[in-house]
Amino acid sequence: MERKFQFSIGEFYHIFNRGNDKRVIFLNDTDKERFIKLLFVCNGTEPVVFKTIQGLPLDKIERGETLVDVGTYCLVPNHFHLLIREKIENGISMFMEKLSTAYSMYFNKKNKRTGKLFENTFKASHANNDNYLKYLFAYIHLNPVKLIDTTWKEIGISDTEKTKNFLQNYKYSSYPDYINIDRPESVIINKDVFPEYFVNKKEFTDFIEDWLRYKTIQGLPLDVV
Repeated sequence: MERKFQFSIGEFYHIFNRGNDKRVIFLNDTDKERFIKLLFVCNGTEPVVFKTIQGLPLDKIERGETLVDVGTYCLVPNHFHLLIREKIENGISMFMEKLSTAYSMYFNKKNKRTGKLFENTFKASHANNDNYLKYLFAYIHLNPVKLIDTTWKEIGISDTEKTKNFLQNYKYSSYPDYINIDRPESVIINKDVFPEYFVNKKEFTDFIEDWLRYKTIQGLPLDVV
């Protein structure tokens, strides 16, 4: 997807990328945990040498001025999604270059491979209206559902309660941070600069459940990238 816009300070964007040739880029939990830590570490103006911060809690890592504000994120085996806000000029481009390079170097060294890991440059869409921006909070957080219900896009959710429980316990997205689970990864996101769509846990979970029930009742595919 060729971008037909330039990133602008204060604007919101859906960022996503997948493995080259649709390959799996997160082989295990260790890979996912590394990428999530890099979401925090790479979001800064200061260079960070990963071996010097191993074992440090995220909130103790010095990274300089942040480049972007992260609103949501989600990892599935062969791709990832982010909802972010440009904070400084070229912030998104700098952040994504640092993130993609750092993770690719880690993955290739670990697996004794060479060549590009991701499919070309990252893709982006401009969340330039309120309805689309709010929708992205559902779309990104619902992405892992296909891991337990492969046909949900076509025929709807087969078990709504099971799906809700799965999402609440899925560690590799920002979903737990929106239901007020206390965890170190909560420092990755900055809710304050995003519209206050969900003033409490119930409003967020009701919003997600509305999408699940809409999908189930209507039998229509959720618009996906």
